[in-house]
Amino acid sequence: MSETIILNGRDLTLEQVIEVSRFGAKVDLSQEAIEAVNASRKIIDDIVESKRTVYGVNTGFGSLVKVSIPQEETRQLQENLIRTHSSGFGDPLKEDEVRAIMLIRVNSLLKGYSGIRLSTIETLMAMLNNGVVPHIPEKGSLGASGDLAPLSHMVLPMLGLGRAFFNGELMTGKEAMEKAGVPVIHLEAKEGLALINGTTVLTGIGALATYDSIQLLKLSDIAGALSLEVHNGIVNAFDEELHIIRPQSGQLSTAKNIRGLIAGSTLTTPATSERVQDPYTLRCMPQIHGASKDTVAYVKTKVEIEINSVTDNPIITRSGDVISGGNFHGEPMAQPFDYLGIGAAEIGNVSERRVERLVNTNLSGLPSFLVKHPGVNSGFMITQYACASLASENKILAHPASVDSITSCENQEDFVSMGTTAARTARDIINNSRRIVATEIMAACQAIEFVSDRGTMGKGTQVAYDTFRKYVNFIDYDKDIEIYDELEKATEVLTSGVLLKAVEDVVDLEIEFDFK
Repeated sequence: MSETIILNGRDLTLEQVIEVSRFGAKVDLSQEAIEAVNASRKIIDDIVESKRTVYGVNTGFGSLVKVSIPQEETRQLQENLIRTHSSGFGDPLKEDEVRAIMLIRVNSLLKGYSGIRLSTIETLMAMLNNGVVPHIPEKGSLGASGDLAPLSHMVLPMLGLGRAFFNGELMTGKEAMEKAGVPVIHLEAKEGLALINGTTVLTGIGALATYDSIQLLKLSDIAGALSLEVHNGIVNAFDEELHIIRPQSGQLSTAKNIRGLIAGSTLTTPATSERVQDPYTLRCMPQIHGASKDTVAYVKTKVEIEINSVTDNPIITRSGDVISGGNFHGEPMAQPFDYLGIGAAEIGNVSERRVERLVNTNLSGLPSFLVKHPGVNSGFMITQYACASLASENKILAHPASVDSITSCENQEDFVSMGTTAARTARDIINNSRRIVATEIMAACQAIEFVSDRGTMGKGTQVAYDTFRKYVNFIDYDKDIEIYDELEKATEVLTSGVLLKAVEDVVDLEIEFDFK
């Protein structure tokens, strides 16, 4: 974990989001950001004092924009906004997702276009640094006007309301704040709207999903390389000369990754006159995995723009103008996150087909279901069924959320993004595909036992096999077991990062090809 991350609203990276959300890195504010926030707040204070009519400051919200709010009720207006908008449903978002959301919201507000008080931002930052995790139901956002419902749940504990987790225990928001030593606050003019009107929830969930998809793609190359060795795969399909004439970045990087993983292998083979080519799921890994890599690389660029953007409304300009626009609209991220889900689904699809190839005696030449006595023992039979189920579910989840819209707020908000649904489904697809890839690695390592006497493994695949075997045992050919527990161990080896780290210590795995 790095030292304290200084936020300025401009250069937060995806890797820093991971450090804060999953590894507890602390954050602080730059002096430049503090000055920008204070200047923006002064403009709001002047507006309130002059009784100038500005949306969300002294008017109602949405279609109630024409309702004027007396100055003495502007504080109540903001707190009412949070109470009424906290209408989410479903299981709570995971702790790392909530922490990512809080971090991105702080970073966005620091740009100094939102009119919020510095002390309010500092309260949210103190919650993040001291372990207060608001209870945020995962469903209920349209992705425009921002993530109103889930962000309202984020704000409730700031006011001593709602619920929050502290040290893993769910309690009232007030109690969590007290235990963390963070004083609760009252909201002033514009602050409720500044806190909840933005794309932060969909971006936070999607940012973590994007990071996880990068790891998944590298793991899929490891899984594919192991399968290639089991099947005495033909290496010519990965020659650089083949791929530089179709210089798609992801394709080039995948071919390079596979070459690195199988370097030195004698379980793979060059093409011969008798055996020219392998099936697509082996031969076309650069093209299939590579397409998903290109998808993820594109989404990552969009994520890193969004986590450093101002996404609320109205915007307070440096000159003091107030612009009512649509930066809260999630469409610029909804489509990329749909795309992310499609890319991850394809990784699950191709991995499931390789699982079938590993366990099917007609395709592998190995004993059926990787056991010595098929019939008495079922071995890996149903692992493929489970993978097929997950792959099929992914195809349903991959239907793009962003092509849907339901009008809201008396037809004022008449086209919405469904971006939060896109981010959540991308996350779920990635989790499903990770389980499929874990199953492929487990089956491939089992199958290696049948072919190990035919030659030696590659530089990267040997490390992958050795590392995997530290956590997941070989399944005896003569004995069926409760295989779920081993599948859980296999999945954890991937999720924890231990397998990927071990392999990357000897092989530099890429997502994007370096054309330099």
